[in-house]
Amino acid sequence: MTATADVATRVDAVIFDCDGVIADSEGLTNEVLRGMLADLGWQLTRDECLAEFAGHALIDRADVIEQHTGVRIDQDWIVRFRAGRDEALRAHLQPIAGAAEAVRTAAARFPLGIALASGADRAKIEMQLSMLGLADAFGPHVFSGLEHARTKPAPDVYLAAMAALGVSPERAVVVEDTVAGVTAGVAAGARVWGYAPGDATHTPAERLRDAGAEVIITDMAELVASILANA
Repeated sequence: MTATADVATRVDAVIFDCDGVIADSEGLTNEVLRGMLADLGWQLTRDECLAEFAGHALIDRADVIEQHTGVRIDQDWIVRFRAGRDEALRAHLQPIAGAAEAVRTAAARFPLGIALASGADRAKIEMQLSMLGLADAFGPHVFSGLEHARTKPAPDVYLAAMAALGVSPERAVVVEDTVAGVTAGVAAGARVWGYAPGDATHTPAERLRDAGAEVIITDMAELVASILANA
């Protein structure tokens, strides 16, 4: 762990992001998006595409896409993207190493204080949780940023999760892996622990720290230890 939490404030809840924190989905989704953007005339490397789009809803990046392609994406385009994305996920999705143990540890320690808050659409969230065998861990406390007025980097989805759990922001830990997600958690007033394992599909630790992450974890075993230490 590259930073330590202030253990003076007790943790009462842990709120997980999904993509890149529980589901190792960012690379798969990114390749589908890169191909569709290339069809529109915008050629991006893997790293460029991740930097531009990871953690953001596609509709919120419509202006950027139009600037580079001259095409204004619409709901039909997003539906086609989601179909290709879901096909790739169904064929190849894997969990983030150690994520299931981290979720189960949090659920055991905070049975009334665990939630998932993702910027993705609910169908994707629920499909991935089902595939990874984790749907029961969160119960009804699964939140999609697309069901709120604003999604990440706005704080709305985290505020909704904390309200549902009945937890004050300073006693909630958000686990995030993108700048947009960290920004959302910080704006909600939560403590944010950034997951940065140092691989090709995750945001570098320094960027998460600059966005406001209080703690940087490099593997999920560290998250389990942190949950237990801060409970």
